[in-house]
Amino acid sequence: MATPTEKPRALVSWRLLALLYDALPVLALWFLASAGFTVAFTFLGHHDPHQNIAPFSPLQWLLWALCFAIAGAYAVLSWRRGGQTLGMRPWRLRVVAANGGTPSMRALCVRFAVGTVSLLAAGLGFWWAWIDRDRLAWHDRASGTRLLREPKR
Repeated sequence: MATPTEKPRALVSWRLLALLYDALPVLALWFLASAGFTVAFTFLGHHDPHQNIAPFSPLQWLLWALCFAIAGAYAVLSWRRGGQTLGMRPWRLRVVAANGGTPSMRALCVRFAVGTVSLLAAGLGFWWAWIDRDRLAWHDRASGTRLLREPKR
């Protein structure tokens, strides 16, 4: 339980709402990257346009890696800059280090990587916060960060 001076931890529902909200700018960035990728490899004559939709082609894996890097850069740089992504602002959520300070770049990268694995595992790392005594998700524990809810102004 939070002490009166400690900020409350973020509930799972707020985390999921922020994640859903953050999907919009990330998808927009993915669309731009995909368009640039298609233009670069199609119009420069490197392959047939039909290969853009071929499943499991090497170019598809390259595009997926690019999209993963874009999502990671969006999250990590947003957390580093102000502790929040666009999706976290309406619900007043903020990422902080376990001691309340600014998290290191390494901790934020670990947070993103473990959070991605958590999502790929049907969101188990997020649901874990419901049974965790401190209401921490897998990526909170692994990275030594916390997601706090700021009070209303």
